[in-house]
Amino acid sequence: MLKPTYTRKAEPIVDAQPGSTLLLHSCCGPCSTIALERLGERFAVTVYFYNPNIHPAAEYQRRLDAQKTVAERLRTRYPLRLIVPDSYNPAPFAAAVKGLEAEPEGGARCAACFTFRLEQTAQRAKAEGFDYFATALSAGPTKDATLLNKIGADLEEAYHISYLPADFKKQGGHQRSVALAKELGLYRQNYCGCML
Repeated sequence: MLKPTYTRKAEPIVDAQPGSTLLLHSCCGPCSTIALERLGERFAVTVYFYNPNIHPAAEYQRRLDAQKTVAERLRTRYPLRLIVPDSYNPAPFAAAVKGLEAEPEGGARCAACFTFRLEQTAQRAKAEGFDYFATALSAGPTKDATLLNKIGADLEEAYHISYLPADFKKQGGHQRSVALAKELGLYRQNYCGCML
C-alpha cells in the first residue's frame, strides 16, 4: 500500500488502485455525504458508524437512520456498505473521556473522543483487511482537520494500516454536504452529539 501525502489544501493524493477498500468512520449522514462523493469514485467504501459519544439514545437513532439513508440512496462507482458495530452504548465513550468531563468543546475531551473513535476504526480496518481507513469528521465546520489527520497518522503507524488524510470541509465541502443532506432529506443535527 502506498502512503498518502498532503497537498496545500489538505486533500489526499493517493496513488491507489481503483476499487481499493476504505473503511470510513462517519459521525452522521450529512458529514458522510461529501466524503463519499469525493472518495466513492476511487474507493470501495464501507461506512463505519461507531459513535458511542452521541447522547441521548433518540439522537443516536436519528443519526443512524440518516446514515442508513445515505448508504441506501447515495450513488458511487462502487457499492456502499454500512457497518454498525453494536447497539447504542455510551459506556465506552464515558470511559475514554474519564477525567475530561469539564473540558470545553474543542479541548482535550474532543481529542480523546476523536482518538477513541478513530482507533476503533483503525483496529476494525486492520482486522478486516481494508487497504485504508479515514474519517468524515473533518466535514464538520468546527472540526480540526489538522488534529484529526495527526491522530490518523499516529494510528497508521501504530496499526500498520494506511490512513487517508483529508479536510472535507475545504473547497466548498461543508456547503456541498448541506446541499446533499437537503437533497436526500436527511436529519441535520445542531450539536456534536457529546453527552457532556
